[in-house]
Amino acid sequence: MSKAFTRESDQDDEDDLPVVAPVSTGKNYITRTGYDRLRAELFTLIDEERPKMVEIVHWAASNGDRSENGDYLYGKKRLREIDRRIRFLTQRLEIAEVIDASVHHGGDQVFFGATVAYADESGLETTVTILGVDEVETARGEISWVSPVARALTKARVGDVVRLAVPGGVQELEVLAVRYPAPEPAS
Repeated sequence: MSKAFTRESDQDDEDDLPVVAPVSTGKNYITRTGYDRLRAELFTLIDEERPKMVEIVHWAASNGDRSENGDYLYGKKRLREIDRRIRFLTQRLEIAEVIDASVHHGGDQVFFGATVAYADESGLETTVTILGVDEVETARGEISWVSPVARALTKARVGDVVRLAVPGGVQELEVLAVRYPAPEPAS
């Protein structure tokens, strides 16, 4: 059937979104910094971006024919994106469990919030910080606490060798150092 004979609607734009695996709704560990960052994003969307976009859509709708009005069509699409992100952030923040990694400061065992230096079998040293799913930025060397590497390293101590299942078999990683953030001074 030709595309010319199909009905177009606002919902068609959602089909273009990439398919993303759902995030587990079990535990949602997050640091205070990550929680505050997500909360700030949520309030920015609610208090600033959404009202601006509603105003633009209202203005564009008042210009007449909506079917060929680019401002209106883009505005409606952007409004749906904002609303989707607001729902996502609200749900993730509701189940978030803020973890204070500084309670382990000075310890040598790997837990959530640790910055871990490890070496693989070839001697390549890597440093990663284990954080929550919603706050990870891989470009900064951060990994999610549910990632295979983090799961292999969790509960290991400095000097321990852990086994990591990789596509080519099993790889051994030696824990070289473990650091935690310093506790915040009491106010």
